[in-house]
Amino acid sequence: MKDRELTRLLQTRPEEGLEAAMLDYAPLVKAVLNRILPQNPCEREECMADVFVALWRNAAKLERTATPLRPWLVVTARNRGIDSYNALRRRETVSLDDGLAETLGELAEFDRATADAADLVGALVAAMSPPDRDIFLRKYYLLQSGKKIAAALHMSVESVNTRLSRGRDRLRRQLTEKGVHTHA
Repeated sequence: MKDRELTRLLQTRPEEGLEAAMLDYAPLVKAVLNRILPQNPCEREECMADVFVALWRNAAKLERTATPLRPWLVVTARNRGIDSYNALRRRETVSLDDGLAETLGELAEFDRATADAADLVGALVAAMSPPDRDIFLRKYYLLQSGKKIAAALHMSVESVNTRLSRGRDRLRRQLTEKGVHTHA
């Protein structure tokens, strides 16, 4: 089902729309959340539900702005997963491992100050041309390592890292031009 058809279905027949959205996108959302909350299946399920409720609530806006659903869902799942992870960490029920700490540090420059800023970053990443878009989605949303990305895209690790660096600079410039100030 195409994005516009799905957003219309979510607005006119929400139950059918949510069922169709989960059929199409649940594995993707679950993969993002599995990377952030690997030891907490109950929290993952709650986050997943929150992501699809957010999709339903934002269906009209997503249709109006012609926002691609896949990157929007990845960004929303990532943000919800990180929020949940941070809440769990504050309650001291999850320990922070070095790999996740490093990944969360890399994501700091994309930390969402508002929902609009998160939507903007998602739209800018979605507008990137391949392979840059794929590299960014894999690195910052699916939380894959540079080595794993390089292998999947048949590139060298150095090439992946160079594209990430240039892409971050380009995103920073684009955000600044749109009046969003980055932290890095």
